[in-house]
Amino acid sequence: VQLQASGGGLVQAGGSLRLSCAASGRTFSSYFMGWFRQAPGKEREFVAAISWSPGMTYYADSVKGRFTISRDNAKNTIYLQMNSLKPEDTAVYYCAVRTGGSNYRDYGQYDYWGQGTQVTVSS
Repeated sequence: VQLQASGGGLVQAGGSLRLSCAASGRTFSSYFMGWFRQAPGKEREFVAAISWSPGMTYYADSVKGRFTISRDNAKNTIYLQMNSLKPEDTAVYYCAVRTGGSNYRDYGQYDYWGQGTQVTVSS
């Protein structure tokens, strides 16, 4: 089972990036998938999550209205469109799959993780 995250980079404040996370080795279309991020010296925090069907989406308050999570079950891939980026969005972003549990904000309930992709927003 592998999750491959990509799309990170360096962008100026106000800019946009689109992260992708491709899953292989198993079909995750029936599970929650999410994005978390971790800045230096801080705990990993929830960013966004999406259910299998009907594709309900959930966001941290800090990114609501700026980020959009989506999924393509046929491609076993989720995306995170990030607009109006701020310097405080700078972090390593991780995608993850949750096969059970009830709290999509709890990173401890996610079973599979990607390697992370760095997002740096300059002021």
